Amino acid sequence: MGKYSKTHPQVKDLAKRYRVEKGKNFRLKDYDPGDTAGFKSEKADAPELLQHNVEMMARLQDKLYAENRWGVLLIFQAMDAAGKDGTIKHVMSGLNPQGVQVYSFKSPSAEELDHDYLWRTSKCLPERGRIGIFNRSYYEEVLVVRVHHELLNAEKLPERLVGKKIWEQRYEDINNFEKYLSNNGMVVRKFFLNLSKREQKRRFLSRLDDADKNWKFSTSDIKERGFWKDYQNAYEEMIQNTATDCAPWYVVPADNKWFTRLAVGAIVVQTLKEIDPAYPRMDKAKMDDLKKAKELLTGQMPEEE
Repeated sequence: MGKYSKTHPQVKDLAKRYRVEKGKNFRLKDYDPGDTAGFKSEKADAPELLQHNVEMMARLQDKLYAENRWGVLLIFQAMDAAGKDGTIKHVMSGLNPQGVQVYSFKSPSAEELDHDYLWRTSKCLPERGRIGIFNRSYYEEVLVVRVHHELLNAEKLPERLVGKKIWEQRYEDINNFEKYLSNNGMVVRKFFLNLSKREQKRRFLSRLDDADKNWKFSTSDIKERGFWKDYQNAYEEMIQNTATDCAPWYVVPADNKWFTRLAVGAIVVQTLKEIDPAYPRMDKAKMDDLKKAKELLTGQMPEEE
C-alpha cells in the first residue's frame, strides 16, 4: 500500500468519495460513470490494491464470523451490463464461502406475488456473522415496477392502495425496514453501479460479437434500453429518498470494470473496519479447559504410523 499512500486516495477516501447518505440534493448527473478517482489504468493501479482489499476483507470477515454479533447486507442495483455479477465474483473471491450468502432476484414467482414485496428478500437476510449479497433486491419495486406500471397489477394489491403516493409510501417502508435491520445489528450498504448509455451499448455489442458471451444477451435488454431515461429518473429519485446514515448508497462509476471492482472492494473493507469485529475473548473457565486439553494432548504417546 506504500506507493498508493502518497499519490492516490486511501481506502477510506475512496469509500467517502461515492457515499450518499443524505439524498435530498442528490443529482445523478453530478456523478461521472467514467470517473477513476485519479487511478490511471487497470494494469498500473488495480491489481495490487484490489488484492490488498481482498486480503483485508478476508481477515475482517474471519473476525466477523467468529464474533457472531453483526451481519452485513450488501445490495447491488444497476442497469443491464453494468457488471454486477463480475464485481461480486472478483471482489468477494477471497472470502470464506461459509460466511457469505449470495442471492440473485429475478422476476417474482406466483408464490412471491401472493406476499408483500419484502417477503422474498426478508427470507434471505444473512445470519449474524455472515455477509449477505443481494444481486438486485426489493429496490426493484421502485425501479422496474415504477417504469413498467403494469407490473403493479400482477401484485394484486387492493385498488384503493394503488394511488399517487404509492412510491412515497414504498420509500418510507424501505427506510423503516432498513432502520429496523440497523437497530438489530445488520449493517446495510447499497451500491448503484453507475453505467453510461454509451458503455452499455459497447458491452451489448461485445456480447453479440463474441460467441462465448451470446448467452448473456436477450432481446429484452434492447427493450429495456429504450426506457433508459425513465430508469435514470427512477434511480435518482430512489437514492434521493432512501439514502440514510444507517443505510447509505454508494454511486460507483461502472464504465471501467477494473475500477468498479477496486472501489467496491475498498468500500466493503471500510464497512468492515467500521464494524471493527474481534475474535471472542476467552474467560478463565474456558482458558482452563484449553490448558487441560493441551496437557492431555501433549501427554499422550505419539501415534503409531
